[in-house]
Amino acid sequence: MADTATLHLDDKDYSLPIIVGTEGEKAIDTRRLRASSGYVAYDQGYGNTGSCESEITYLDGEHGVLRHRGYPIEQLATHSDFVETAYLIIYGELPNVAKRKEFGLRLRKHAAIETQMQKILEGFPTSASPMAMLSAMVSALPAYYPDLATNDFEKDLKNFDRAAAVAISKVRSMVAMIYRYTHGLPYVFPKQDLPFCDNFLHMMFSEPYQEYERLPEVSKALNLLLLLHADHEQNCSTSTVRMVGSSAANLFASMSAGICALSGPLHGGANVAVMQMLQSIHDEGDDGTRFIAAAKSGNKSTRLMGFGHAVYRNFDPRAKIIGEACDTVLKRLGIDDPLLHIAKNLEQAALQDDYFISRKLYPNVDFYSGIIMRAIGIPMDMFTTMFAIGRSPGYIANWKEVASNPKGRIYRPRQVYVGATERNYVPIAERP
Repeated sequence: MADTATLHLDDKDYSLPIIVGTEGEKAIDTRRLRASSGYVAYDQGYGNTGSCESEITYLDGEHGVLRHRGYPIEQLATHSDFVETAYLIIYGELPNVAKRKEFGLRLRKHAAIETQMQKILEGFPTSASPMAMLSAMVSALPAYYPDLATNDFEKDLKNFDRAAAVAISKVRSMVAMIYRYTHGLPYVFPKQDLPFCDNFLHMMFSEPYQEYERLPEVSKALNLLLLLHADHEQNCSTSTVRMVGSSAANLFASMSAGICALSGPLHGGANVAVMQMLQSIHDEGDDGTRFIAAAKSGNKSTRLMGFGHAVYRNFDPRAKIIGEACDTVLKRLGIDDPLLHIAKNLEQAALQDDYFISRKLYPNVDFYSGIIMRAIGIPMDMFTTMFAIGRSPGYIANWKEVASNPKGRIYRPRQVYVGATERNYVPIAERP
């Protein structure tokens, strides 16, 4: 294969290097195109633009493949847990026994939220968006940990292990605290002897005289939910983390920006839309049959949420895993959720009906994640904050790649200007 591509513009040829990834992905390097030709590559939304080289996650949307550091998501979901997968994503290798223990101890050490930060939370109205509160609290972390957030890559990388543990552990605790605050409940402090997910459930749902009853199936389902969201290549919020980090902004500031991007309904809020759709179908007394028929007829008011994906053109591998877990956790909790029955009917229709198969409208991870969270007791307005807990390792790993790259440059996309051409200023009295 040639190591360059030739672009013919204005009767002149330009030689552009070809980059080949370890999985055979090919890219044309256009970084010097504007300098040599005056042209920029136009790609609205960067849907066909490689913004970086990364060793973290490989995604093949055509074949439904997702791997973290080379490990298939199916294997991680079966054999690993969220904390171990987080370590893998951040540090590049699965930990041995000693490193796994050390990492877990760091997470436990940094679980508590400082009293002064509680006052920040209590400055918000209880009706405020949980994601707005979360992003604000994360953006405040540099004020409490200035030695971890100097905005100097060299200094911040020296303290990276502690900063990463603070970020993952405190985002988890902040979400629990936001839930308690918005529901008028007293805060519950973390316990040093509890694993990551059990500690979260304890902080969320324990009462002063009645601790949360630990159920292995629930903890396992939550572990799986977070693991499946741990990273997903260069999505909107992860790209935001990298862009902000490229300015040498610290880890916490970059993560706060990512959380803001995640708050959008087209990204982190997708599972909320799925639950609203399922509830609407149920309220209409439909088992999904009429809804499917309306969707196939082209009725624009009937939008099938949780199907299809911006990247996957095949079945989302995470959806297969989480769909099975959904059945297990609901049976263990003794929940007969009518929304799950509707979801199953919609899924079967999508997998068997030519209308959906031809359009590659397969269920994605958002389709079942909301049902699991609802079963655990997490309210719908907290769904996206749960996504933020899960995605924290991916944010951290991507920030680290940016910070560790000595040849990195600040992200600065170009544009194609389509506004007014040059014109002269007109005094206000002379304007029509």
